This record gives sequence, structure tokens and C-alpha cells, in this order.
Amino acid sequence: MKTILKTKRTIIGVLSLLLMVVLFTASAEKVQCAKPDTGPSLLVDKGTQHCISCHGKQGIGKVIVEQWRNSKHAQADVGCLDCHQAKKGDIDGYEHEGQFIATIVTPKDCAECHQDEAEQFTTSHHADAGMIMGSLDNVLAEVVEGSATFRDGANPAAASGCWQCHGSRVQIQTDENGKPKYNDYGVLLFDPKTWPNTGMGRINLDGSKGSCTACHTRHNFSVAQARQPENCGRCHLGPDHPQLEIYNESKHGINFRAHREKMNLDAQPWIVGQDYSAAPTCATCHMSATPDQPVTHDVGDRISWTLRPKVSEKIDAAQQAKYKALGKPLPEDFLTWEQRRKNMQDVCSQCHTKDYILNFYTQYDNQVYLYNDKFGKPALALMKALKSDRLITSIPFDEKIEWTYFYLWHHEGRRARMGAAMMGPDYTQWHGNFEVADRFYMEMIPEIKELIEEARKKGMTAQADNVQKLLDEILNSEMHKWFIGKSNPEDVARRKAAAAEFRKRYSE
Repeated sequence: MKTILKTKRTIIGVLSLLLMVVLFTASAEKVQCAKPDTGPSLLVDKGTQHCISCHGKQGIGKVIVEQWRNSKHAQADVGCLDCHQAKKGDIDGYEHEGQFIATIVTPKDCAECHQDEAEQFTTSHHADAGMIMGSLDNVLAEVVEGSATFRDGANPAAASGCWQCHGSRVQIQTDENGKPKYNDYGVLLFDPKTWPNTGMGRINLDGSKGSCTACHTRHNFSVAQARQPENCGRCHLGPDHPQLEIYNESKHGINFRAHREKMNLDAQPWIVGQDYSAAPTCATCHMSATPDQPVTHDVGDRISWTLRPKVSEKIDAAQQAKYKALGKPLPEDFLTWEQRRKNMQDVCSQCHTKDYILNFYTQYDNQVYLYNDKFGKPALALMKALKSDRLITSIPFDEKIEWTYFYLWHHEGRRARMGAAMMGPDYTQWHGNFEVADRFYMEMIPEIKELIEEARKKGMTAQADNVQKLLDEILNSEMHKWFIGKSNPEDVARRKAAAAEFRKRYSE
């Protein structure tokens, strides 16, 4: 009798266990995926489990899986197919292991979960970074430094240089019939002239602009990394836009390096003055939250000056003036330069007093106006006159003065303005104003005089006279007349007296 009961219990137990297995298998949409010993197990969808079963074994796939496992995506049960699933008809989609997927994840894909961030980014200056492909910088890469047709259009100077920050127009490889090409594993092949690329203004195959992974590096997608100054410094450094170097020189950068461990970089929402107070990073000032302001992925929302061009302008001031001239109200979503400045000053106010902030902005504005009025506008006017009167050709960079002028505004002029914007005095002075002045007086002016003389020898008297007249007007103006020996005696006496007083003060 006991044996029979024991047998019945065993049978019932086995049947119950089998039933539980069947029910679990039939209903479960999530399966267990073991994490490393550093954390608990995760629940992920079956598609992701299948991806991991191959890609997680060895090589680059294992690295990718490990990065993902330690990401916030994994913690939120966001798996491979949540990001890489493509729709039928997508130009970059292809069949792979029973799924229709895309290799490149674009802002349009990220918008499925991060809609606000994607919209803000898409309307930002970052997303338009690819417009450099129509600028003088691209002429340098495709004509002067290299060739757009070199090695069957490889265009290496642009592809490995400019486009890695500014973005390429991604294209796929096609056969002689124009059909997409795939590798031996059935993976869609991209044109190596345009991929790999995580440039901020990349033009994607789905029509979207930009690359979220330019800042949120895959597959960790770490906010802590995105908040590091070095993350922005991948592109914002060097002779023409040394924001990282300027930041490192500033008190902001010094404080960050001294107190990095107090920055609480993983915190959400990471509000300055609440989650951290040791120092600001690039993200703090340009993107991150304050007690009164949310996070923004439009890096221009707090910038009032544009420091990139030959002559600086207030952001969207021309568009603002156009509406005013037409007597039309500004669109509801139009962000004036005054509002942008107010947004940035809100960030500053978390650590600085109102008077300190206003005085800083006065100094900053004065530096930008100085560059504009003394060098930016006169140099631009002279270059326009040289071209309109045909003392130089219309071909970019074929004459020395074009290189001289490019250095003046594109390198030294930017450094002077950016140094003032970010509290980097050495970049404002010795890498900026000093080199602008040296370039203007010691190179540009003599070169213009030579061009005038050459024009006279060619019989282009009227054209030479036009440029000479403009040059004389500039050199006889208040800020330049010292160069031709016309300084006011009173100004000279005043400076001598001030110098004597300075020496006396420090000799006592």
C-alpha cells in the first residue's frame, strides 16, 4: 500500500512539474540570461537570447554583449531587437537568423523610446554638423589636402578626418546591377568611403540626421561617460576649436580634475547644485538639468553668440530681426538669443552670484566685439574687395593671402573668442588676440600691399586704387592708426604714465 501511494505521489509530482514547464514555456516572453558575477540575472526577450547565444561566445560579439549586460538598457530589459529590429522596406534592413534587422541604429530608432531627446537633437546645431561638406573646410579635404576621386572616390582626408566628427552620408555597397551586397554571413555591406562613421551630423539611410552613439558610445550607452569633458573633446579640440584645452585651463576644468570622484556622474537626473556641486562639465553648462531647467539635447539652447564664423553674430538675431521688420510675431517655439543667454545664466547662477555672472558676460561680449570690430569685419571687407576687383582669383586657397586670412579667423580668431567664453585667458591672449594681431599686421597687410602693386603693374589701376582706398580707411581708423605712426600723443602719454605708476607700485 505504501509503495502504491509513493508511486502515485511520484507520478503526480512528475506530471505537475511537466505541466509547470509546459505552462511556463507557453506563456513566458522573457527568459533568463546570466549576467557576470558582478550583478544579478536579467530577463530579456527570446530574440535577444538568440542573439546572445551566438554573439556572446567569443570575439567582438562577446565584448558587445558584456558592454550591453552592464548597461542601463539591459537593466530595463531593452534587448538587441528593441534597437536593431528593422521594418520591411527599410533600405538598410536585411534578413538574419529569422529576423529582419538593421546594423546602424539611428536617432529615428532611438526616438521609439527617447522621443524628446531625439527631437531636440534633430533640431540642434549638432545634427547639422554635416553641412561642413559644403564649406571651405571640405574644399581643403577634397581638393587642397587630398582628392575626392582618389582611389575610386575613397576621399581619405575627408572620410578619416572631417567626417568622423561632422558625419558622412552613409551608403551601402551595390553590385553591377545596383542591388545591395552582403557578406558570407548575410550581413548588409556598407560603402567603406562612408562607414564606419559616428559623426554628429551623419546622414543616415533612413533619412534621419545624426548619431546618438557619437556621445553615448555603444553598447554601454553610459550617461557618466557622456558627461565627461573628454567625451566632447573627441571633436572639440585642436587649433581651430580647442574647447577641451580651454576647459582644462579654466578653473572649471581644474576643479573637475581635482574632485572628479565627487561628481556623482551616474546620478539621475544629475541636477547641478543638488546631485553635485564640485565643478561643471561641458554637459553641465550646455545640456544638463538645473533646479529650474530640464535636460536638453539641443546644445544651442544656451548659446547666445556664434563663435565659429568670420564675424560673430548673436544666435538667430538676423532671423529675429526679419520677423520684426515684417511686423510678424515670433513663432511660439522660437528661442531668441536673449532667452538662450538667460538659460545659460541660470546654470551659472547655481555657483555664482548675479553680479559676477553679469560682469563676466560684459567681459565676454567686449572681447567678441573687439575681435569683430578691429579684425573680423576689416579683414572680411578687404578679402571681398580683393576678389570683387579681381586682385585674387575666385579659386579657394590658390593664393597665400587666402591661407593667411583663414588662419586669422578660422584658427586664431576663434581661439580668442572661445577662450573668453570659457574662461581660458591664455587662449584669449597668446593663442588668440596676439596671434590675430600678428597675422593681420605682419602678414595680411603686407600681402595686400604686394597684390596692389602687382595689379598696378598689370594695368589694373582702378581696381588697385579701390583696394588701396579701403586699406587706407582701415589703417587710418582709431584702432589701427598706431600702425602707421598716427597714435594720439595724449594716448601715448597716458600709457607711459600708467606704466610708470605700475613699476612704482611694485618697486616699493
